[in-house]
Amino acid sequence: MQPKSRHRALLVTLLVLAGSASQGAEIVSIVGSRPVKKLAPPALPTLDVAAAARFARLALDCVHREYPNKISHVMNSDTDIEPPHVLTPAFYGCLDWHSAVHGHWLLARLLHEFPDAPFAAEARAALDETLTPVNIAGDVAYLNAPGRASFERPYGLAWLLRLSTELRRWDDPDARRWAANLAPLEAAAAASIKSWLPSLLYPIRVGDHPQTAFSFGLIWDWAGVAQDEEMRALLRMKASAFYLQDQRCPTAYEPSGEDFLSPCLSEADFMRRVLEPKEFARWLRKFLPDIPRDGSASWLKPAIVTDRSDPKLAHIDGLNISRAWMLEGIAAGLPRKDSRAAALHAAAANHASVALIAVTSDHYEGSHWLGTFAVYLTTKAGTTGG
Repeated sequence: MQPKSRHRALLVTLLVLAGSASQGAEIVSIVGSRPVKKLAPPALPTLDVAAAARFARLALDCVHREYPNKISHVMNSDTDIEPPHVLTPAFYGCLDWHSAVHGHWLLARLLHEFPDAPFAAEARAALDETLTPVNIAGDVAYLNAPGRASFERPYGLAWLLRLSTELRRWDDPDARRWAANLAPLEAAAAASIKSWLPSLLYPIRVGDHPQTAFSFGLIWDWAGVAQDEEMRALLRMKASAFYLQDQRCPTAYEPSGEDFLSPCLSEADFMRRVLEPKEFARWLRKFLPDIPRDGSASWLKPAIVTDRSDPKLAHIDGLNISRAWMLEGIAAGLPRKDSRAAALHAAAANHASVALIAVTSDHYEGSHWLGTFAVYLTTKAGTTGG
């Protein structure tokens, strides 16, 4: 089989798995003396080593690819006219800093999940090349330079903490060394978030990088693994101030044309982390009152992508993937017998079936980042304890 045919076959496998899962399996229960047919909760596709290798290749092909590059760069003098690998020597690839960061998370996550996979040696070498004390010191210096207080805040910093989470949780000699090397940048990212949160009076409810709810979820997970109670206390305070009284989130207004995150689902996926299941169930009843109790997936339809070669329009593929993992996260936050879970699982599987086939190397506009979203979804990264 030719490489491109093999590549397509893997995608079709994922699509078929997700598509069949979205239908559910028919089961029969008895109500009184009458049999009632209903659907068992659908399951998302699982990630096998072949698909993991495909996603790893997307990251390996970009984490040290410097150009094209889209930098958000505050210049303090003429001396700041430098190429990306000089400005941020650790994370300069994958088009932008945050994508480079989460491309490294993808490699760490897949190595953690598939330590003996054929791509493992190359992935370890890539992480080893990046996560050196000298490179990390360069990124710390860049982050701490004058005029850069808002650099990659909150999205890129949240993904940096997510990378740290993965390395901290992984019982591996290389992972421990990389975590130690990353620690100064981890500390700088956490300090930036902590200095910002007390002054942030309003949530950011957009569907892309500045959104607060999604990043708060990643940071919350990191704080649990890092045992940073100060960060958790700040996030609890913001959850209460920003989101606790919210009602009837208008999912019908979504998506905006360039979203890759759902404002409504991101908020619920964060709040399920903060609230206990019964309290979260009550909050969700007011926040998303239209979630059906019949297991239907039709209440939230996948968004349509019109041009995957356009870097902004391609965001919609990411929206479908992130919706899928957020729907799963919301279901995981409910009490075990909550009847809304089936509809959440069904909508998640429906979104996954549409989205995973789009994670290809065909267009760098998507390939430099969509692999991360696919791995976050298929390895259940948001619901497995950090």
